[in-house]
Amino acid sequence: MEEKKTRYEEFRVSGSEILEKIKEIIREGNARRIIFKTEDGRTFMEIPLTVGIVGTLIAPVWAAIGAVAALASNLTIVVEKETRDKP
Repeated sequence: MEEKKTRYEEFRVSGSEILEKIKEIIREGNARRIIFKTEDGRTFMEIPLTVGIVGTLIAPVWAAIGAVAALASNLTIVVEKETRDKP
């Protein structure tokens, strides 16, 4: 039986790098949620990355990320990933 574990990865990016980093994270395919945090550590925005949202609602998600990129100078992107461990 496989156990699911949640792990988090953090990336510090500037406004111009946000979209490229998000595209890279989505291409990897194992991210469950992306959290944007401000320089002082407060959560600015959370985006769930379920199959449905990536497949059908991608345009509004990109618009939201683009708005974040325009407003932010430095952000921390926290990526929640689910991994499966085999016993």
